[in-house]
Amino acid sequence: MKSILTTVFCLFLCCSVFAQSGVDTLHYRKVYYFGGTGMGFPLGKTKDVLSPKFSGSLGLDISLKNPKYYLYPALYTLSFDYKQKIQDNQYPYKIEDANANFYMFSLAGGIRKQLKKLNAYAYAGPGVGFLTEPRVKVDAINSIAKIENQKKFSFSGKLGVGADYRFNGFFLGLEIGYLHSFNKIQETPINIMTVMVGLKSDITRLGDKVIKVIGVEGSISGKETK
Repeated sequence: MKSILTTVFCLFLCCSVFAQSGVDTLHYRKVYYFGGTGMGFPLGKTKDVLSPKFSGSLGLDISLKNPKYYLYPALYTLSFDYKQKIQDNQYPYKIEDANANFYMFSLAGGIRKQLKKLNAYAYAGPGVGFLTEPRVKVDAINSIAKIENQKKFSFSGKLGVGADYRFNGFFLGLEIGYLHSFNKIQETPINIMTVMVGLKSDITRLGDKVIKVIGVEGSISGKETK
């Protein structure tokens, strides 16, 4: 875990060194939507139970008064191949080659640097959600085996670094993160590295319209909506 945290810190430090300290012209009074596709890679002992599959994320990049800082609420849907190690007393058989899923909402705060159209950022924050762990239930009389998913509430911490580049009308981004769950799976600690690639789009105007509809004065962009 220490090596992962060190790597994340060094990546952001390098980005900060090469980034300019001027005014952020891309994120001032802006809200962006980020949709990512990638994988979650189990680390350490977690690899004994889980194997990576394609996963996804949805998030909002909400600039604060100082656009150097931002709020990053995000939903992660992480899927894995699953291999049961420990016998469950409620089920007569263990299961292999099944699927386990993590659904986690993270509310992180972040800091970023802008270098023309390239942005580098880092974030950290708590997460909450649930994980599903499969079990196999056998009806020997009718010769039927059925997979049941056990749901467990989960608290976690999420941190990461990333970069995105602005093209005409959208950003192309890469994000590398580290997820630690304070729960265990099969009596095994849960540590996952997430890698997501996706597009980021400006939805500030949509936010202004929502504010107008609910009757709140002002706007995100600072412009009066008609």
